[in-house]
Amino acid sequence: MLRYALGGVAAVVLLNLLLRSLVKLGGLPATLLIAVTVAAAMALCFAAKARRAPQPQERRRLLWLYGGLLALLYLALLGMMSLQDSPGPMGVLIFALHYLCYPASAALLFSKRTFSWLAPPRP
Repeated sequence: MLRYALGGVAAVVLLNLLLRSLVKLGGLPATLLIAVTVAAAMALCFAAKARRAPQPQERRRLLWLYGGLLALLYLALLGMMSLQDSPGPMGVLIFALHYLCYPASAALLFSKRTFSWLAPPRP
């Protein structure tokens, strides 16, 4: 699960850089697009390799690792933003909502219901 989480975090960073700087797509649409794309890619990779739904402890571990690593990156980014200009309460709330899109998307796409069509049980 650590590899999936690290790969997901790397993909999030890379896609954020590409979409926000090269394509000039920003805001919530970019965040949602990246969050869903990365979560879907992680789920598809897991389904292709394991050919089964993740066990509850695997799902929890992935969500904690992925969400935790992204939380550390977001806290570092918030700290750097605070050095330039202290964000107000609404700015911090919007920042937190952007962060929450990532673990929420991963939780939805790593659910047992999603894997029922991604990796159907073998006969």
